[in-house]
Amino acid sequence: MYKLFSKWDLSEVEIVDSGIKRYVNLEPVIIPHSNGKHARQQFNKSDISIVERLVNNMMRTQDNTGKKQVALRIVDDAFDIINNKTQKNPVQVLVDAIGYAGPREEVVRLKYGGISVPKAVDTAPQRRVDTALRYITMGANQASFKSKKSAASCLAAEIIAASNRDAKCFSINKKDGKERVAKAAR
Repeated sequence: MYKLFSKWDLSEVEIVDSGIKRYVNLEPVIIPHSNGKHARQQFNKSDISIVERLVNNMMRTQDNTGKKQVALRIVDDAFDIINNKTQKNPVQVLVDAIGYAGPREEVVRLKYGGISVPKAVDTAPQRRVDTALRYITMGANQASFKSKKSAASCLAAEIIAASNRDAKCFSINKKDGKERVAKAAR
């Protein structure tokens, strides 16, 4: 049985949110690196390990662009911090955070004649997972920018706060803001 980073067992992780179950891949891998083999097909990113998708999102900023080894080390260190603070499997905490940080409703703009009208729509599960991962990594990057805290500790704090539904953390705050706008556009 493979363990993620030779530490974390993915077989014991449960996905509570049934809507995103198909889009969160928890197949056991030692090192989450698929060499982009799923990039050709449009919706094949669901076949990539959820931890690798988190690593790939950590590479979005200009400091980490293309530096997958750096991003892997940040995520590995963050998982150690999460385990020390919560005494839980960090992948379980990540999956819970993704379930809570993904917005369920969004706004689209419809054109009627010359005016655009906002309309609330349900968010697709794939987009919920993508948005949750993006918000979590954006929050970690903003917290570590011009700060003494390391990127790993900021990522760990963001994931723990999102899994606890803490309204002060960046990802939950952004999700609530998006859902508030959608509620007003109903």
